[in-house]
Amino acid sequence: MPQKSDRPGWQVSLLSIGVFLLLWALIAFVAQSPQTLPTPLTVARLTIAELISGELLHHLGATLLRTIAAFIIAMTIGAAIGLVMGTRRRVNAWADPWLIGLLNLPALVTIALCYIWIGLTEVAAIAAVAINKIPLVATQMREGARALDRSLNDMAHVFGLTGIKKLRHVVIPQLAPYFAASGRTGLSLIWKIVLVVEFLGRSNGVGFQIHQYFQLFDVGRVLVYAISFIIVMLLVETLILQPWERRATMWRRPDAR
Repeated sequence: MPQKSDRPGWQVSLLSIGVFLLLWALIAFVAQSPQTLPTPLTVARLTIAELISGELLHHLGATLLRTIAAFIIAMTIGAAIGLVMGTRRRVNAWADPWLIGLLNLPALVTIALCYIWIGLTEVAAIAAVAINKIPLVATQMREGARALDRSLNDMAHVFGLTGIKKLRHVVIPQLAPYFAASGRTGLSLIWKIVLVVEFLGRSNGVGFQIHQYFQLFDVGRVLVYAISFIIVMLLVETLILQPWERRATMWRRPDAR
């Protein structure tokens, strides 16, 4: 007999969004200050206007490309560092102070230094974002590497698995939940830093547009770009990252198969 899913349905999510919009409309009505807090309907009209002009899609695309590039770089380098630190005690002892230092380095400092050292370029923007994310990925993957089952490693040795085969069939399946969790938590951090990078030194993107409209005190269009990219990230989370994480952790939950 098929078991019922214990995950809330999409109806609950829609109800939650409806309550949020209702509260927003109520607060805007009480405030009676369209310039300070426009209503959801006003923001919706502005969003349609930005879509028709093509500006919204152009800037959303620029920000999304930077987010994806920084995400791939950070996940690749951070996972490699974390795996080595988690399996090599001497490397971990040597690199741990560096990791702690980078974890506590403010993103604003990294962005400023990258722009000064590299220049106001795409390379500097993506590097600044990736550098801020790499330590977090490395920390989470190090914990995953420390939790690797030694008995599975011994089994791989008995069956003659070495190199890539051992990594593919023994190590990666155990690290997948940590990698998926790191990806989900990291993406929310990365796109926020991307907006700061664009705010400070790029000529396109959601952060750049927010900067422009902030100078004009146009709260409505600030909300248009902020909410639009939040919606994009929610779609990525719902359609890509959550299914990925469920698949990665399925081997731990046989009843979910």
